[in-house]
Amino acid sequence: MTDAPHILIVDDDAKIRQMLTRYLTDEGFQVSAAANGEAMRECLAKARIDLVLLDLVLPGEDGFQLAKDVRARPSTVRTGIIMLTGRSDMVDMVVGLEVGADDYIAKPFHLREVLARIRSVLRRTQPSLSAEPGPMVRQEAGEVIRFDGWRLDLGRRELKAPDGSDIALTTGEFELLATFARHPGRVLNRDQLMDLTRGRHWEAVDRSIDAQVARLRRKIEPDPKHPMLVKSVRGVGYVFTGHIQ
Repeated sequence: MTDAPHILIVDDDAKIRQMLTRYLTDEGFQVSAAANGEAMRECLAKARIDLVLLDLVLPGEDGFQLAKDVRARPSTVRTGIIMLTGRSDMVDMVVGLEVGADDYIAKPFHLREVLARIRSVLRRTQPSLSAEPGPMVRQEAGEVIRFDGWRLDLGRRELKAPDGSDIALTTGEFELLATFARHPGRVLNRDQLMDLTRGRHWEAVDRSIDAQVARLRRKIEPDPKHPMLVKSVRGVGYVFTGHIQ
């Protein structure tokens, strides 16, 4: 059991915590549960967490803020985040992407759907936990892409800046950059990017891709408002213009 993925459930509804804990434990996962942000942080400090099931509406701090907290920790930058919510507003979905969520499940949900989403996100965020790679993770060990002084290690899932510093990327950001770097000079529309990165685990919401691109630009572009690596093609999509070495 110690080698099983560790899932943290953050929800203020005790019945939902108990239901998910029982179900996921029976499916072979390690499971911890927290009712609020303070308890979540205690769990993150004590153990390695591979994925957080995070309720959006919580007392005090909401799920958006807690997702930011997860992403701000160096030890959890690759931890998967699936947001649970009773709201179906598409704006919430896009905001969830902007703060680093990997997937989004509306309540009420089926337990089998939750299990499928968890396994899908784990394949992308923790490839070592699964023999089956996700839609984007098809790289061979040791494969590295270099462009304009940057070094993208696909096997280690690491990005180094031209000055040698490590750049922390979320799973979505990493997959997006890897997709761009593997298709230099090719204009990719939003549908193609969704297929190549997430396998359409998200609904077809164009703005979700735009949010991911904006976040990626803030990390790799000297001036995100005037990008030189990932450029917009008006009315079509995006093109990677970095020089592959």
